[in-house]
Amino acid sequence: MELQFVGCGSAFTTKEYYQSNLLVKKNGKNFLIDIGGDARFGLAELGLSAKDIDAFTLTHAHVDHCGGVEWLAFSRYFAPGNKPTLYGVGSLLHDIWIKSLAGGLESVEGKMLKLEDYFPLHLVSPNETFEWENIQFRPVQTVHVMNGYKIVESYGYLIQDMAVGSPTVFFTGDTQFAPNQLTKFYSMADIIFNDCETSPFKSGVHAHYSDLKSLPDATKHKMWLYHYQPGDRPDPIADGFLGFVSKGQVFSFDQH
Repeated sequence: MELQFVGCGSAFTTKEYYQSNLLVKKNGKNFLIDIGGDARFGLAELGLSAKDIDAFTLTHAHVDHCGGVEWLAFSRYFAPGNKPTLYGVGSLLHDIWIKSLAGGLESVEGKMLKLEDYFPLHLVSPNETFEWENIQFRPVQTVHVMNGYKIVESYGYLIQDMAVGSPTVFFTGDTQFAPNQLTKFYSMADIIFNDCETSPFKSGVHAHYSDLKSLPDATKHKMWLYHYQPGDRPDPIADGFLGFVSKGQVFSFDQH
């Protein structure tokens, strides 16, 4: 199994970084975690197009994570061949369709379409897992934003190639600094990719670097940082982290 960051930056970043969408690769196939609005450009830089995406999932409804689904849907709907399978928590995907995708995708000349007209769906409930190419994906709900008194659905993933001895990866997706909620999952992981805000002010909806520095050394020593802002950044190695992820960076997780 390989992980490759199509992008590593925040929602409003530039082409130097692109938005933080993650490619999982195995057996010559490609699974995307999130397809943001600029994902097609990031994929093109990796030599990939819509026809190369075999499956995908979405972590939440913000445009830097689902804004490229319309591109993928139309690119594959009007082309011959198999369509990519959409995996994920059913309640979240229903919400994303209603609130973010239906406006552009529900109408094709002479037809009213649904999400399943574009993609085969593999839906799970919260606390359930799904598998793709013998890789297990376990959704982990994170606290990203509140809608009044309600936590908006947002998920990270514990990812493990089911080959014996394969390490467990925790990809947080977008999350606030929430050690009380995430410590258990940090401890379960052999390597962590964590949302990290580096702006001079705290938005309150992402884990800020200054707060992540307070995590135990044992956690930081297995943590890579992504979803950061353009501009100057602190020295993550000096602060005990593995580093900032760079655009296009590849991580290989072969059997031990």
